[in-house]
Amino acid sequence: MITLEIDGQPVRTRPGATVLDAAREAGIKIATLCEHQGLVPYGACRLCTVEITDGDKTTYQASCCYPAKEALLVQTDTPALVAGRTLLLQLLLARCPTVPAVRKLAEEWGVYDTPFAPKDEDCVLCGLCVRTCREVAQAEAIGFIGRGTSRKVGTPFGFASDVCLGCGACTYVCPTGHMQMEADAVAPLRRQPATQRKCRYMLMGLVNSKLCPNHYDCRHCAFDQAMESRFGTHPAFALAAAKKASSVRA
Repeated sequence: MITLEIDGQPVRTRPGATVLDAAREAGIKIATLCEHQGLVPYGACRLCTVEITDGDKTTYQASCCYPAKEALLVQTDTPALVAGRTLLLQLLLARCPTVPAVRKLAEEWGVYDTPFAPKDEDCVLCGLCVRTCREVAQAEAIGFIGRGTSRKVGTPFGFASDVCLGCGACTYVCPTGHMQMEADAVAPLRRQPATQRKCRYMLMGLVNSKLCPNHYDCRHCAFDQAMESRFGTHPAFALAAAKKASSVRA
């Protein structure tokens, strides 16, 4: 086990854990928006930034990406960190002023308004959907388009993707409700003859043979709901975790 200090509290964690993992295990709260335990750490939102002293060097790091190490000294709530986090939340509030998840997160950290001019966006560019499509569904049907202020998420050239599984994992992880790619992405699947409409669980490799009898209206499919209840999470994440465990054992 590794022992480090977070906000003056000794914390023990497993090798391979991040500073964010260690803080959570100790019940120390750190703000996050782009982190998901089923995905590789990304560090996009920077809300989880902490102050880390490693030997005689002190730096500011995204705790979701920084590996826990023996004898690290971590601070999560210094005046400089609070100021930086507040600014980030104010910018998020300005970008997505009507998104409940953004407002709730800001209020949890004491930010209730913003001095910046409001926009009318509902995507925070956290990258959760893009990473899920690449790492979990392994389809890469969506990605980031453009740069700077024109950056957004979409399919290549704005066309329906012929590699999308219609699995809905992108919708599942989206914190703001912006990602509704599932409805658009399944359009090519719906156009297929009924005898060729493979169930998304077949497309994901979770069942050997299953056609869709419900025109890809998964929310009203008894089989789909039974499968989600069985896994307790989105099936794509359950499948990815099972594959990872299998490769580790091998």
